[in-house]
Amino acid sequence: MERPKLRGPRLLKALLVSWQGLVQAWQQEAAFRQEMALAVVVIPLGLYLGHNGIERVLLIGPMFLVIIVELINSAVEATVDRIGIEPNALSGMAKDFGSAAVWMSLLLLAVTWLLLLWPA
Repeated sequence: MERPKLRGPRLLKALLVSWQGLVQAWQQEAAFRQEMALAVVVIPLGLYLGHNGIERVLLIGPMFLVIIVELINSAVEATVDRIGIEPNALSGMAKDFGSAAVWMSLLLLAVTWLLLLWPA
């Protein structure tokens, strides 16, 4: 799938390319859609449950990290698939590492919420 040529100021181009990446992630990646659905719950809830700015950032920040890591994982998977779909140990490792990174970011989200919201 060829991307259209973008014209205009560099910042506008960067924003448009980033938007295209988000749209493609939404269209192509079920995990991204699931994590965005989680974000729709977690972010407003974190803003509501946090007692101050620091707690709010700590509650919602890991959710943004999950989305960022998922986007990077999707980029790794797309690159590996572009190289070839035949089984390869290194390709499998790259995909496994990306998946583990997503899992670790989800674990960070859960641990942060537990530590901040568990009654002291």
